[in-house]
Amino acid sequence: MPTDVLPLLNPWWVGKESPVITEWRRRKIRWRPAWLDRISLEPYSLNILIGPRLVGKTTGIHLLIDELLRRVRPEAILYINLDLAPDPGSLRAMLEEYHSFRRASGVRSSYLFLDEVTSLRGWWRVIKGYVDAGFFSRDVLVLTGSSSLRLRGEAELFPGRMGSGREVVAWPLSFREFLGVMGVEVRTTGDLDRDVARLLPKSREIRELFLDYLEVGGFPLSVNRDPRAVEYTVRSLEGEILRAGRDPQLARGVISSILRKAPSPVSYASIGSDLSVSHRTVREYVEVLRALMVLGSAMLRRGGRVVWRKERKFFFLDPFTAGAMSIWTVTDFLEGALYEWVVQAHLLRRFGEVFYYRNSHEVDALADGLRVEVKAGKPHRRYPRGVRILDEENIHLFLAVVA
Repeated sequence: MPTDVLPLLNPWWVGKESPVITEWRRRKIRWRPAWLDRISLEPYSLNILIGPRLVGKTTGIHLLIDELLRRVRPEAILYINLDLAPDPGSLRAMLEEYHSFRRASGVRSSYLFLDEVTSLRGWWRVIKGYVDAGFFSRDVLVLTGSSSLRLRGEAELFPGRMGSGREVVAWPLSFREFLGVMGVEVRTTGDLDRDVARLLPKSREIRELFLDYLEVGGFPLSVNRDPRAVEYTVRSLEGEILRAGRDPQLARGVISSILRKAPSPVSYASIGSDLSVSHRTVREYVEVLRALMVLGSAMLRRGGRVVWRKERKFFFLDPFTAGAMSIWTVTDFLEGALYEWVVQAHLLRRFGEVFYYRNSHEVDALADGLRVEVKAGKPHRRYPRGVRILDEENIHLFLAVVA
């Protein structure tokens, strides 16, 4: 990659607006991602931004650059898309060229954005070497990549080297964030029952937007109802699976089996039986899909004990992703499963883990003291005290305040 491409990647050096920002302004529905506020801008910081493909990491980074340009010199900001770098030597050459450029420009502290680092094998050796040499001692770095960074262990290669930086997760919009984008602000106090009660006057409006959310989820393309959204989602997932050294067709089979069996708990062995592969192989593929932020899982918990060898409930982390996977695998799923997945995904985002319970009765989701049963229609039987029942009359209000 010729190093004279840097001015093309950094149009603000010559007083031009980033084309990514220009494109963002053209969208009918647009927003500033909340996760941008978690990125540390205090030198020295090394931030690692992880998220699924198409979640808007590149757009978010350019929005942050646009904000920085209001208070720092354009020459103090470097952006490199590593999708365009053929080898680690190209990255070194670009960093060295920028180092010379900023010295000539009198820049002492810089903001460096290295986008899609997972595209370049061995990227971390280059960055780690420069960090250890003190090359970035006055700088802020933001490294972005797909969530396969975790899969390959690359996000854990910088212990003690991140300074004030953080690992930041770029999630798709939660339902509350989706409501905000659509003009319905929801303020919470932390008291779930009180917050739900305060929303009752807006219940019909929120319900209508909830039905939209079940269809479009929280990705920029799908929220804007771009007709390419499903195709791009499937293609990007196939690419990530290939980069992880796995077979997309087998991944497709695993997802199809999960969709058919949902929302019931399922074992690796039963999925393997569907596909004539071992439970170990299924486990490997599920871990890839979890690392790519396609799937989450809930283990069985009884009392304070997690029952590791029992079946688990798998759920999709975004409703649009679930729909796209249904189209990709030509597999239908139950409406009740979609309701349950959205609740489990929101509880996972808020509390970091989610479980389920099954004995004489079943509780779909346990998280930090919450016990939640999800029904697509009205519940037809009584549940023990302390179990919160979510149905079509109140699920939208719960999701609007929980995460």
